[in-house]
Amino acid sequence: MNYCSHCGAKVKQETPPGDHLPRYVCSLCGTIHYENPKMVVGAIPEWEDKILLCRRAIEPRYGLWTLPAGFMENDETTAQAAARETAEEAHARVEIVALYALYNLPHISQVHLFFRSRLLDLDFMPGIESLEVALFSEAAIPWEELAFSSVSNTLRHFFEDRRKGEFDLHFGDITLPLDEKKGA
Repeated sequence: MNYCSHCGAKVKQETPPGDHLPRYVCSLCGTIHYENPKMVVGAIPEWEDKILLCRRAIEPRYGLWTLPAGFMENDETTAQAAARETAEEAHARVEIVALYALYNLPHISQVHLFFRSRLLDLDFMPGIESLEVALFSEAAIPWEELAFSSVSNTLRHFFEDRRKGEFDLHFGDITLPLDEKKGA
């Protein structure tokens, strides 16, 4: 960051009084610009015994499968973000049921949230960010072609919980091994 988004003056990186981390601070108006993790929110759209997946038409992980998900926008709730992303990526309408999984990815400053949801109908098709969308039974999930570990973790838990007949909230941290962090 070079300039203040509030007044346009130059910013400098310093630790503000009472803080413990360096921040970009405007040299003119004093605005402190915080950089915080991004929220990635998605749905687990269920129809009978199948889950709706999207094959990515964008990077990262072009061509791989994922649950419909994306960055949360200002002025929306997490549930609204999950429903919006499902509509954008699969032109599908869902009813949000409950928060199901939360994963912290500190190495990329993201938090991934997935909601259990029910497809309201079978009227879906690829959105601009998807090459194709399809319903998959557990046996047909393309496990080796899933784009993100948060998605594969979520789906594994989901099918396990469905077999038990009880859906718990799952959460955890997804981190890179130390040798990968050094090269990043």
